[in-house]
Order: sequence, then C-alpha cells, then structure tokens
Amino acid sequence: MSVLTSLGDVLDGRTFEAVVIGASAGGVSALLEILPGLPRDVPVPVVVVVHMLRGRPSQLAELFAARLDAPVREAMDKDEVAPGSVYFAPADYHLSLEADATFSLSCEPLHIFTRPAIDYAMQSAADVYGDALVGILLTGANHDGAAGLAAIGAAGGLTVVQDPHEAQVPVMPREAIKLRAPDLILPLREIRGLLTMLETR
Repeated sequence: MSVLTSLGDVLDGRTFEAVVIGASAGGVSALLEILPGLPRDVPVPVVVVVHMLRGRPSQLAELFAARLDAPVREAMDKDEVAPGSVYFAPADYHLSLEADATFSLSCEPLHIFTRPAIDYAMQSAADVYGDALVGILLTGANHDGAAGLAAIGAAGGLTVVQDPHEAQVPVMPREAIKLRAPDLILPLREIRGLLTMLETR
C-alpha cells in the first residue's frame, strides 16, 4: 500500500480536464460526504458511476441536485461532457466517454455482474483525457473499477482510492490498490478537499 502523500505535493503544477468517480456498496453515503464540497462553478466535468439494483430507475441525480451547488444531471447518450456539471450514469446502461467529449450509453453484457460498470467509464475516460484525468474509487464490494483506475494511472492521470480502513465496504479500494498502487489513498474528508483544489487546463 502506498503511503498517504501531501495533496499539495501531488497537485503542484498539474492541471486537469475531468474527474471520474466510481462507487458501489456504501457509495451514496460516501458521495454525500465529498460532492457537497464542490463549488457552484466546478471547473471540470465530474462523472459519477454507482452500482445500482437492476430494473429500477436511478434517482441519484435528483438526490444530489438537492444537495449540491453545482448543476447535477443524468448523463444522456450523445450529450457533451461539459465543465461545470456533475453527471451520474443512468441505471442499466454502461456509460463511456468518446473522443469528441460526448457520452455514449450501451446495453453491452453485464461487467462483473453490474451495469453500469465503473471500468467502462474509467477506461474510456483515460483514452480521452490521458494525464488530464482524475480517477477516484470509493467503497464497494467487488473489483469493478480496479482495472479502470489502473488504466487512468497508466495514461498518466491522477489516481485516488478511499482509505480501505474507512470505507464502509473495503473490497473495491483494496482490489484497486492491489492491482496498481494509486497516487493517493485518502479518507473522504481529504478527497473532498482534493476536489476543491483542482486546477484546469
């Protein structure tokens, strides 16, 4: 496990174009701790993928819209991935980011028993944004997101994992750390602080 590193040291001189966050079991509570810290004029798009029960519509966009100053919406196929908004993956669709900075939704088979899958969003975003991407993986009960976060790291992006000792369900953070050491392992309060410190290109 990598040691916790000073946020200032890691962010010094770095600029970013997008953030992708993945979470599963316990994720809504974790997101309620970190996302309300976003400013109204959040300078990058923040894309959030949360595992959900199949067959039910997602109400995450509505839940967080009532609690955030920044605009919140559900990602739609072909929508522009624009700075200044928080986007949630819709229920029962894989969410990918395309080279023209638009969203793509698909009904491809379940990935690690889930759709939407965190790996799809993170791996596609790594292809689009490279070293200008921040990937954050939170609490969860399986290894979805580990490969996606590793892809972000391989592309030069900044990788962040919730401290497994704090996570409601530590399997997902531990699997990510095991696959590729992240740049930062942080408690939620410091992830919230990180999101307010990002500078843009």
